[in-house]
Amino acid sequence: MKKTIVQKGVYYDSVKLMLVTRELKSLDGVEEVAVVMGTDLNKDTLVRTGLMTPEAEVASPTDMIVAVSCNTEETANYIFEHLDEMLNANVSGENKDAYKPKSVETAVKMQPGSNILAISIPGSYAKPVAMEGLRNGLHIMLFSDNVSLEEEKALKTYAQSKDLLVMGPDCGTAIINGVPLCFANTIRKGDIGIVAASGTGAQEVMTLIHKNGGGVTQVIGTGGRDLKEEIGGITMLQGLKALGEDEATKLIVVVSKPPAKAVADKVISFIRNEIRKPVVINFLGGDYSSQSDEQIRFVSTLEEAALAALERTGVVQPGYTLAEDHTQLVRQQAEKIRSTGKYVRGLYSGGTLGYEAVLALQDRLGGVNSNLTKEKTVTDCFHMDGNACVDLGDDQYTVGRAHPMIDSTLRAEVFKAELQNPETAVILLDLVLGYGASRTPEKDFVEELAKYRAQHPDEYVAVIVSVCGSKDDPQNYEEIISKLKELDVIIMPSNLRAVHLAADIIKALAPLS
Repeated sequence: MKKTIVQKGVYYDSVKLMLVTRELKSLDGVEEVAVVMGTDLNKDTLVRTGLMTPEAEVASPTDMIVAVSCNTEETANYIFEHLDEMLNANVSGENKDAYKPKSVETAVKMQPGSNILAISIPGSYAKPVAMEGLRNGLHIMLFSDNVSLEEEKALKTYAQSKDLLVMGPDCGTAIINGVPLCFANTIRKGDIGIVAASGTGAQEVMTLIHKNGGGVTQVIGTGGRDLKEEIGGITMLQGLKALGEDEATKLIVVVSKPPAKAVADKVISFIRNEIRKPVVINFLGGDYSSQSDEQIRFVSTLEEAALAALERTGVVQPGYTLAEDHTQLVRQQAEKIRSTGKYVRGLYSGGTLGYEAVLALQDRLGGVNSNLTKEKTVTDCFHMDGNACVDLGDDQYTVGRAHPMIDSTLRAEVFKAELQNPETAVILLDLVLGYGASRTPEKDFVEELAKYRAQHPDEYVAVIVSVCGSKDDPQNYEEIISKLKELDVIIMPSNLRAVHLAADIIKALAPLS
């Protein structure tokens, strides 16, 4: 039986709704369940899972939908009777009776030593809260997405006048004085500082530094749009200045997707004139190599940024090589892949990792369809053509639902569809570990792949994974690797090497077809 209720004008955080959905799904007799806000994206999910009903169809984005498919009416009644209790349960482990401040000003009075305000609310409500934090002398970590460029510029301009940082909006990663904020990894202390207009770009660089014996001082996220012409690199320049004055930081790494040329020139000029330390710059997708000199080294990939920083700071690299011979691995995989398979599909949770994948695939295979390029040749993650790479953490996929690094439900649906797509030969995945991310990021993919391998023993699809994380992260690193390898998933030491392997397998298939 199916049953749906719609609660008008009721808002809950998407992470809370995800946790309640998973709790309900584990109940005996429940076949399928969704507790979601009534966004178009979530309605599409209800259609695919067979939970769409007339009541849910007319719900608005500010309404909460609870849709259940179960074997008895008693089970459905139990769910709806206990729903409020689950939604309002205190899961923090703190005293339920402890006073929770209703405003930033009150919170500052209760905890006067604080100097950073982390904000994770819908973007349309974020600016007033951020301004309240700035007026109270707090740096801002603005995790919220869907904040307008105009609001971002206003916040950063005001913050700059108060000598405060606005990290964000859509800023996923920072480590300040050893404290990980939002999505960040457990990294040893060292002498490399990072300023990044990219969350997963920063994570890839910091984890590769860590895995190869180095460490970091500070990781300052700017938000992905900071180097757009409209913003002018305000937070990037502030971050560079702060790291330039930090005695513990001996070298600075700058990471960004392609910046506006005028802003890139401004950043480079600032470094040459104001920073007296070596700097490694990765403007992903840009060719600035001719401008490298003794102070600034321009690199083209995230892996190269990490290794160049280690080399310049004197860290000996412990043999950063592939676990198996690359040529042999390509040949072995190409021979196993089903005869109809001919394309690679990259399903990314990290936008910068996905963008690096697009660049590397274009370099090796030619045209690649994606929602990460200006042309946006992928508009529906369930309908991709040719070699394709999609960022499932893009704003279009996170309205009313948690980021895929937290909730892999949508990405696992696309993964299942690509396993069943006869033209798919190779699937690329990034698994991003760390604070804020799912404790079991591999779970949904392992379950789907195990089912597929069992049901289609002669229809092999290569699955290649790069794990962005450290063994000290909250997740069980070794267990994740073990579960994936049991299903013949190939684990690569960096995103770039995973993409190169995938591309070379696709090229090797052509002579076999």
